[in-house]
Amino acid sequence: MLTRITRRAALGGAAVAALGGRHARAAASTIRIGVLTDLNGPNAASNGKGSVVGSQLAAEDFMAAHPDIKVEVLAADYQSKPDIATSIARDWIDTKGVSVISSVNNSAAALAVANLVKEKNKAALITGAASSDLTGKACTPNHIHWTYDTWSIGKSTGGALVKAGGDSWFFIAADYAFGRALARDTASFVTGAGGKVLGTVYTPFPETSDFSSFLLQAQASGAKVLGLANSGTNTTDCIKQGAEFGLQAHGLRMAALLMMIPDLHGVGLKAAQGLVLTESFYWDMNDNTRAYGRRFGARMGGWMPSMIQAADYSAVHAYLDTVQAMGVDHAADGRAVIAQMKKTGSDDTLFGRCVIREDGTRLNPMYLFQVKTPEQSKYPWDYYTLLSTTPADQAFRPMNEGGCPLVQT
Repeated sequence: MLTRITRRAALGGAAVAALGGRHARAAASTIRIGVLTDLNGPNAASNGKGSVVGSQLAAEDFMAAHPDIKVEVLAADYQSKPDIATSIARDWIDTKGVSVISSVNNSAAALAVANLVKEKNKAALITGAASSDLTGKACTPNHIHWTYDTWSIGKSTGGALVKAGGDSWFFIAADYAFGRALARDTASFVTGAGGKVLGTVYTPFPETSDFSSFLLQAQASGAKVLGLANSGTNTTDCIKQGAEFGLQAHGLRMAALLMMIPDLHGVGLKAAQGLVLTESFYWDMNDNTRAYGRRFGARMGGWMPSMIQAADYSAVHAYLDTVQAMGVDHAADGRAVIAQMKKTGSDDTLFGRCVIREDGTRLNPMYLFQVKTPEQSKYPWDYYTLLSTTPADQAFRPMNEGGCPLVQT
């Protein structure tokens, strides 16, 4: 049974929420999941509470189908700091019977958690972090990278805009693993399609909130496209400030390389209209996604889910089904569970049937959207026009090019 989320201070000030009872070591008929996310920081809107809710909905659906198995979800705000993330995850694994860590929206933290679950032989479902290194040189047999990465976003957005005439770029990138990987991967598609990169500036994360000087550098560069290789409030601040400067009106097209619908909602269509972005999920795609949007929104004050918050449902759903099929006692062997997930893939109402590769990449289509004008939007959260779709088998880096040591070439 899942109970109401509660908060308390733990592990150096991290806020920890427990769903489902006391923190004793899990019994054989109980599966414990630890959701590491950003509850209060720059990425809270597209991760945060919504990631916990997505995991909770998956757990509830699973328990309705398997009432003999109890699922408990623990959640913590790790403040986007890798050391706090690993401290919380280690404590969950060592003292609270957690068998799988999920979400982890910061790439540096995700890389650290991936190493930890390998050491402890537990599992990780990385739905929030973006770095393609997670399935490249940093791949492990104990984690899967769900729903998107910097390579897939770069291909969907960078290559398409060059073909549409946006053949010169300037990047504003967050100065840590995620931002550098996103700028790197997108730049490779820009140049590969015949475009050129006129400059890149790296901004301190999460300290930067005034992007004025960086936006003016982008404008002065003469680039046709400004690639925002950041996320959360960093991205929304860039868009709002860019709108104040009239950048798009003066011919500098803005591409939010990692922006999701909750962030867009916070900006508003007036400032964001015409923006181009990529997601692997949109609540208004079909009847199944709309049904999930309604369920999710009922617990989130009417807000619709990001691709990450949909992936949290999808990943937990797939993990629980796999553990149930193997036997709950097998949850202790994270490597075995991940291996079985790779064999069976994933299948749910949000993303459909998806392959999970040997390098830990979960394959799904990627969608390039353009943000509607206020006049084009006909109802709440009607924000996107679909421009193009990259099929699942083309959306992610070829497995033999990533440098994953698990891949036999």
